[in-house]
Amino acid sequence: MLKGIPVSAGIAIAPIVRLSQEQPVIHETAIASTDIKMEQARLSQSIELSRQQLDQLRQQTEESLGAEKAAILSAHLAFLDDPAFTGEMSGLIEAQLLSASAAVGQVAEQFISLFESMDDAYMRERADDIRDVSRRIIRNLSGYEEAVSFPEEPFILAAVDVTPSETLQLPIQHVRGIATVKGGSTSHAAILARSLGIPAVMGVGEQFLSQVESGNLLILDGTSGELIVEPDEDTLSRYKEKAAEEQIQRQAYEALKDLPAETLDGHRVHVMANMAVPEEAEALAVSGVEGIGLFRSEFLFMDRSTLPDEEEQFQAYKRVAVAFGEKPVIIRTLDVGGDKHLPALALDHEENPFLGFRAIRISLARPELFRVQLRALLRASAFGRLLIMFPMISHLEQLRDAKSILEQAKTELREEGITFDEKIAIGMMMEIPGACLGADAFAKEVQFFSIGTNDLVQYTLAVDRMNANIADLYSYYHPAVLHLISHVIEASHRAGIWTGLCGEMAGDPLATELLLGMGLDEFSGAASVMPKVKERIRRTTLEQAKRTADHALTLATVEDVVSFLNNKAE
Repeated sequence: MLKGIPVSAGIAIAPIVRLSQEQPVIHETAIASTDIKMEQARLSQSIELSRQQLDQLRQQTEESLGAEKAAILSAHLAFLDDPAFTGEMSGLIEAQLLSASAAVGQVAEQFISLFESMDDAYMRERADDIRDVSRRIIRNLSGYEEAVSFPEEPFILAAVDVTPSETLQLPIQHVRGIATVKGGSTSHAAILARSLGIPAVMGVGEQFLSQVESGNLLILDGTSGELIVEPDEDTLSRYKEKAAEEQIQRQAYEALKDLPAETLDGHRVHVMANMAVPEEAEALAVSGVEGIGLFRSEFLFMDRSTLPDEEEQFQAYKRVAVAFGEKPVIIRTLDVGGDKHLPALALDHEENPFLGFRAIRISLARPELFRVQLRALLRASAFGRLLIMFPMISHLEQLRDAKSILEQAKTELREEGITFDEKIAIGMMMEIPGACLGADAFAKEVQFFSIGTNDLVQYTLAVDRMNANIADLYSYYHPAVLHLISHVIEASHRAGIWTGLCGEMAGDPLATELLLGMGLDEFSGAASVMPKVKERIRRTTLEQAKRTADHALTLATVEDVVSFLNNKAE
């Protein structure tokens, strides 16, 4: 059995088709000075041809799969228009007398190395987009034509990696799953697989392709990340039963899709989803979630060498607002620093970045950038129900300063005659222990709280959540974390506002009854797991949940809490 990263849930059982990803060879690396203009012209022609090909693929995808899936190719087209990317290639032809192909390869490797060195998983996987674009440019320069054919019967695709353009060209009616050596859950290919409902396991490792051949029967479990090559009859029978059970479970979740997240005794809460990129909006809007509890706006900024201007941000926020209509969409303002780097801001290296210059601290230090984002958010609020949330607030003065800049943006828009939601709700992340302890004061200044357990656990327990050596110390079931969560919820209710939770804990069904009993008003996590959370909510009572929470808050260790919750779940 092999193990990889589960990126798209579901079980697939089918023969393997290995994708041959032959790399175009760069034969000529140097040119004569007299050939500079000709080589630059060849590069320009190849870039233009690549643009035409991607535009055509985008149109075909929009016709067959919808605009939201086609829009993911916009990132590729943006690279073709980025002077820091294609302009550098042209410059190398002249400065170093490189052939066009060699210049493309050198610049692509620089960008790939830059992105792969970043701590943030989403940023690392943008390297795949650069590979996809650069391969296309080099193929066009060399005249290489890639012909990919697939069988007209069920199969599981096996490859080193799968680019977004390759994913969009798969025969959806026949592909049952995707398994790759490289890749992760935030790659564009993974996002597409989820939105297309294709089970997928990525990051299996170099040994994968050496152990399989086209035609081998493969079991792929996109929920656990397990791959079984040429299973025996007992294993095959067991997974067929499991696949049938999953299908029944999916149908049950589908039946719950339009029902409220309401307990057996009539207590209503809200089940939302987290979202990273606007391209996910349309698919999530019809998935059964009641809105977006966390839209990570930083991903609009992070895969580029220049900052998005107000109009570009406005169009992205507007797209999400329109997709969800009257459903709420909580957009977190720029949250970079820590493990999320932003090349366009050229932030200084810090010895302790998680405690350093990040999130709201950057926004307040660069008010001209902050105001651009706030103006874009306000403009988009006229097209749906947007809420604004400030990240990493630790001091009351920070919150007031952020609100002051927001008021300045509102004044500017009024003077310009631009409409926006005058009653737009303002909230803040509760992810710093000091803010949680001071929740009563903060609650007087905002309309809602959203608890970010990922960082809250890290700061409360002094555990780097990216450090595998101390991973066993990181748990949102730690009694100190639970007491902080409970305190924040109680403080919000005393002030007449509501509290949501948008960390990993919100999507953990084991924690659902506990959080419900603490009084949590809104759960927001990965869309794929939220149906399980809703199902848990609908089969308990508020009174039962309160008893669960009351007892859990008396326990002294993580092990005690987890054991208690597991026993209740049996």
